[in-house]
Amino acid sequence: MSTIIQLAIVLGIMVLVHEFGHFAVAKLCGIRVEVFSIGFGKRLFGFRRGDTEYQIAAVPLGGYVKMAGEMGFSGNELTPGSVAPTDPGDFNAHPRWQRILVALAGPFANFILALGLMTGVSMLHNEVQEFIDGPANTDYIAINTQAAKAGIRSGDTIVHYDSIENPTWDQVGIRSLLNLNQTIPFSFVHDGQRTDTKLFIESKGAPDDFSLDKLGLVPKMQNTPVQVDSLEPTMPAARAGLQPHDKILSIDGLQLHSVQALLGYLQDQAGKPASLLIERTGTNGVAQTIPIQITPELAETPGGPKEKDYRLGFVAVQPPVKVERLPLGKAMAASWQFNKKGSLLIVEVLKRLFTRQVSVKSLQSPIGIGQQIHQAAQMPGWMPLIGLMSYISLNLGIFNLLPIPILDGGMILFLLIETIMRRDVNQQIKERVYQVAFVCLLAFFAFVIFNDLTKLNLFTKLKP
Repeated sequence: MSTIIQLAIVLGIMVLVHEFGHFAVAKLCGIRVEVFSIGFGKRLFGFRRGDTEYQIAAVPLGGYVKMAGEMGFSGNELTPGSVAPTDPGDFNAHPRWQRILVALAGPFANFILALGLMTGVSMLHNEVQEFIDGPANTDYIAINTQAAKAGIRSGDTIVHYDSIENPTWDQVGIRSLLNLNQTIPFSFVHDGQRTDTKLFIESKGAPDDFSLDKLGLVPKMQNTPVQVDSLEPTMPAARAGLQPHDKILSIDGLQLHSVQALLGYLQDQAGKPASLLIERTGTNGVAQTIPIQITPELAETPGGPKEKDYRLGFVAVQPPVKVERLPLGKAMAASWQFNKKGSLLIVEVLKRLFTRQVSVKSLQSPIGIGQQIHQAAQMPGWMPLIGLMSYISLNLGIFNLLPIPILDGGMILFLLIETIMRRDVNQQIKERVYQVAFVCLLAFFAFVIFNDLTKLNLFTKLKP
């Protein structure tokens, strides 16, 4: 229920802003707006002011602005009519350039929202894990993985990944998702020597299940050792005598710097006893090193997926984060860069969808989006949720600019064609094109929704 409420709030904001863009520019151009609706279907409640009925409808998966005359914007998007422009307030009575502005206003309102959200979070509390934007230094390379087969070893630095030279871990993650089950150029430095090779980005499950550690790459998240924050009472760490604030200097002589790296090593050792070297600071402030023998236990992670891994049973102190409060100018510049990178990524995904380099199964319906929103809302700080909202807003804006009939871009395409022809496209032809496009788009959304449904736990458990 909390996921549904969070999804309704976030999508409600996106749709409200999108439709308000259409509404505001239509009003400025003197076009009469008959209905401003959040949601589709049956009207639940609302009020009338002037010529416009403002309402909330029963199906909260979009919205629309119904204008006098020909069309109704719907967020996804136009429905043509056949009414001649006999009223100066009708949409078709206005010049084509004004109608194009009205169509552009919705997507651009989403772009402005994305810029505003990220500017605000950058000014108030921009919290980012330090390693994300740093060099792609590895902490541990799991054995029998694609990364290990490529020759990279623990402690090496990735210096080329796909098309990126000297990538950050953020870029490594993005380029991996864009190249699932494909082979990319891959270079790393070991003991000062560069090796140029290839890496196969293996993904056996759904795109949502992919992570860099499954590829064998574990980032070096900090330069300091892993520090114990709390212990699970019945697990090996507590039984072996670990205490809060202990620092794990090494495991079997190997220095690791994150829980993710420790877990990767423990899985590779398949439950073998391990030797820990612990640094413990006493009440007198003097630090001492203590060797501890410990045997990992196959167990589930509390609150995580219902899968068993070899674990020691402690919660670690989180890797360092950098928190910034930027002045307005720098916050706007940071927001621009964030959204520019997100927009270019969305455009690249769309290009790869048409060239079949990215699977349609990687797309998400409101079900998958709702799950992402719920996860982001549970993370500490505002950055995960606001960043996701910004990305959703960019997606909505760019998607509606696609030259597909019933979307904003489709209407703009028709208007440009009519401008070149200097006459309107035959109304019956236009209606047939919209009807075919509507059926195709409906089938596409049904496929994406079905794909998300099959990923839910209920359906996953039914699979052999």
